[in-house]
Amino acid sequence: MAGLKRLVTIALLWILLLGVERLPLGTEAFEIAVPQGSSITVLIKLGTLTLPSKPCYIIISRRHVTTLSIKSGERPVFTFSCQNPENHFVIEIQKNIDCMSGPCPFGEVQLQPPTSVLPALNRTFIWDVRAHKRIGLELQFSAPRLRQIGPGESCSDGVTHSISGRIDATMVRIGTFCSNGTVSRIKMQEGVKMALHLPWFHPRNISGFSIANRSSIKRLCIIESVFEGEGAATLMSANYPEGFPEDELMTWQFVVPPHLRASVSFLNFNVSNCERKEERVEYYIPGSTTNPEVFKLGDKQPGNMAGNFNLSLQGCDQDAQNPGILRLRFQVLVQHPQNESNKLYVVDLSNERAMSLTIEPRPVKLSRKFVRGCFVCLESRTCSVNLTLTSGSKHTISFLCDDLTRLWMNVEKNISCTDHRYCHRRSYPLLVPRDILLLPVELHDFSWKVLVPKDRLSLMLVPAQKLQQHTHERPCNTSFSYLVASASASPSQELYFGFFCPGGSIEQIQVKQNVSVTLRTFAPTFREEASRPGLTVSFIPHFKEEGIFTVTPDTKSKVYLKSPNWDRGLPSLTSVSWNISVPRDQVACLTFSKERTGVVCQTGRAFMIIQEQHTRAEEIFSLEEEVLPKPSFHHHSFWVNISNCSPASGKQLDLLFWVTLTPRTVDLTVVVIAVVGAGTLLLFVLGLIICCVKKKKKKTDKGPAVGIYNGNINTQMPRQLKKLKERKDSDPHVYAVIDDTMVYGHLLQDSGGSFLQPEVDTYRPFQGTMGDCPPSPPPTCSRAPTVKLTTDEPPPCLTPESESEPYTFSHPRNGDVSNRNTEVPLLDTQEPEKPTE
Repeated sequence: MAGLKRLVTIALLWILLLGVERLPLGTEAFEIAVPQGSSITVLIKLGTLTLPSKPCYIIISRRHVTTLSIKSGERPVFTFSCQNPENHFVIEIQKNIDCMSGPCPFGEVQLQPPTSVLPALNRTFIWDVRAHKRIGLELQFSAPRLRQIGPGESCSDGVTHSISGRIDATMVRIGTFCSNGTVSRIKMQEGVKMALHLPWFHPRNISGFSIANRSSIKRLCIIESVFEGEGAATLMSANYPEGFPEDELMTWQFVVPPHLRASVSFLNFNVSNCERKEERVEYYIPGSTTNPEVFKLGDKQPGNMAGNFNLSLQGCDQDAQNPGILRLRFQVLVQHPQNESNKLYVVDLSNERAMSLTIEPRPVKLSRKFVRGCFVCLESRTCSVNLTLTSGSKHTISFLCDDLTRLWMNVEKNISCTDHRYCHRRSYPLLVPRDILLLPVELHDFSWKVLVPKDRLSLMLVPAQKLQQHTHERPCNTSFSYLVASASASPSQELYFGFFCPGGSIEQIQVKQNVSVTLRTFAPTFREEASRPGLTVSFIPHFKEEGIFTVTPDTKSKVYLKSPNWDRGLPSLTSVSWNISVPRDQVACLTFSKERTGVVCQTGRAFMIIQEQHTRAEEIFSLEEEVLPKPSFHHHSFWVNISNCSPASGKQLDLLFWVTLTPRTVDLTVVVIAVVGAGTLLLFVLGLIICCVKKKKKKTDKGPAVGIYNGNINTQMPRQLKKLKERKDSDPHVYAVIDDTMVYGHLLQDSGGSFLQPEVDTYRPFQGTMGDCPPSPPPTCSRAPTVKLTTDEPPPCLTPESESEPYTFSHPRNGDVSNRNTEVPLLDTQEPEKPTE
């Protein structure tokens, strides 16, 4: 018998040794005991694999399975076939609590089975509590409180709480929460389902909440959020981002210390299609005489609230065919009251038209730290992060903000003309209303958009103080500047004339069509300057150029000017002119910043015209092919005009030049010659008068004197050259003698018998002004891509010029210019000598 026992013992040891050898290295056996009658079910199943790996199994009773379910009263022993089962399996422990057939186990909820006997797997504890419709259940969360998160968000420690409620047989998701928040209690009616997810490495062994019995709450749920100091909480409606249940009511209770202030802002929301009732939010604010205060979801929400308050979301009866979605995500910000929160500001826009003022946060970098809110409140209670005021009303606003430099204002105003007969020659000052300047918020932009009837009127901007154009060579250093641009319907056709600030040489800017003028500020001192008249816009007769600048250079500094759209190039087929005035005692030097523009034309030609306004002599340059002129001197006012072609992709047309003034010097030799010449001429005139008097005395009763005309005299006027030349013939083009009655006097009688006064063909220079209109560009020919012309090839559409033609082009005003060669003017590129006069 003893031998038999010894053989059995050896066999058992052998079996055990074989079993140990068959277990994978590093695995251990687990035993989970579920008490009888505990209504607890443990389920081990495959989780979601993120990386491909070798298969892993649960080994129980020598069987390899992928799912293991342990019910009440069972006590299995199992192990895993791999060393890292946490990468393959998850475990769910669900406890069903029936409060309808028996008493509920109120109080603190325990983790059963304890985590110490569970394998190191990602585990989820689920409590499913069923209660009667009239019974309210309350989940109380001890420290740390909960923080609600939205779809796609995760908790830093991996511990999440998923809470759902019931409406009859339908489950409604209340939300997903992390630790370290403000949510302290959640009340629900008709049952609750609570899921606590713990990652496999987390050592937590308590549930962190308790269940209490409460009376009926007569709504889906109540969420309590407690603030002990400054902070923010983001909360969402049930089933977010899906739709809120139809015709349901949900409430949030906020506990706020009385010395702090709370503000509500809706981050995003949607409304459904209602058949009956109306979707709304209701506020119950202790101390308010209008409780509950009802708002639509699109309204500005209350702010600057002291103490506790409630917020409720009420649904409606939805359209069965097209219900839509009701959802809400909002933020509650609690902070100390600021000094500005007790000040009221009145913005009177009742006398304004077509104006809107927006106060909004300036762009800042996002930070994960708590940042105090910055709100603007209308009538002290309706607060939001931005506010828009419209013209025609008087508004009272206040601020709930710790630092008002975080806000700024942007204002837009339209000035439109519908009847050109009424607007013609009218002027409007571009002024910032005084109430806006008194607000404690920075004015970022104030934009005036002036609209005129197309092809009927143009616009002229006249500054109270001459303007300077902002350039890299001479930037604006003032507290504000004006951005002038054409207000085109298409952004691609907008023409930016540039930034301009006071203290320059530009007297006026004329714009062909609609114009947008934006006052942009850079320093707080702009308030003193912006309160005074800065610009006046006038409606003037229509002209065809895109822009005309009137410039009177300063005698003490250079005037820098650049073409519009400097960063993108002048638009196609656009013409711009500068009318540059030169004082009588000054000489202007015109200098360009580079030798060539580099523009490449696809069709048409790009030209520049420099025209003397006194003599109307023109110089025409091809901006595509020719070298820009060297510095040139001008004794009289002159025009600079550029006309663009249709540029090819790549280098566009941009031009930068400057004008300097120097005192005019007069050569002494010229003065002496002029004095001697004047004396000689005076003596000659006196002698001629004496001779005529003597001849008249000796005259007899012969026939009338015959006017002798010298037909061999050169009567052709000289052409306007770069350097004006003298006449080749010095003979005066006059009659020898003209008596009162001419031989051919009978031909001068009109129908009434009176004599017509004959015109004397004597040349007199024009003494009036000639600078009203900019030079018109020469005719261009639309063609294929531009090819540079050879010297012996005449340009297309133009007749060749004779060799005796001068190099300076005299461009006639009213004649046909098509017989002039303006393609490649042969210009002197030498540095000009400073002329004297």
